[in-house]
Amino acid sequence: MSLRRIDRRNIFRSVLAAGSGMLASRVAAPARAESANGGVPRVAYHLADLEKVVFVLGNIRNHIDGMGGREHVRIALVVHGSALKAFRLTAPNPAIKSDVGDLRSAGVEFHACRNTMDAQKLTLADLLPGFAVAEKGAVVKLAELQGEGWAYLRP
Repeated sequence: MSLRRIDRRNIFRSVLAAGSGMLASRVAAPARAESANGGVPRVAYHLADLEKVVFVLGNIRNHIDGMGGREHVRIALVVHGSALKAFRLTAPNPAIKSDVGDLRSAGVEFHACRNTMDAQKLTLADLLPGFAVAEKGAVVKLAELQGEGWAYLRP
């Protein structure tokens, strides 16, 4: 009976050790992606909710500041759904227009979902300056960026 307990403990320890090793390799993966990019982290922000636009733009500004400036981080904002309404050229919020201009000057890439643009009957000319079209859609663009080693954030 005590032999069974020892075997179970050894099995448990072996599983725990193997799991820890797999976790450590996953945690180390972003460092490899970072070094392949010359040490500059790349972060893709996902924005779909209209009520989160101001919050996310503030997060991006704080992210750039926290990293020590635009030369220390590359950021892309991928927008779709109701959030895209806030980025219309005729949008009534001057603070959003100002934030987008400032962030664009800080090197942030802005991508608008083609599917959302079509659904909202928007063209690139209808959006604030600096947007590119995510032709295959926002979620495909986000997956492509992740495949290229970009970290994914959805605040």
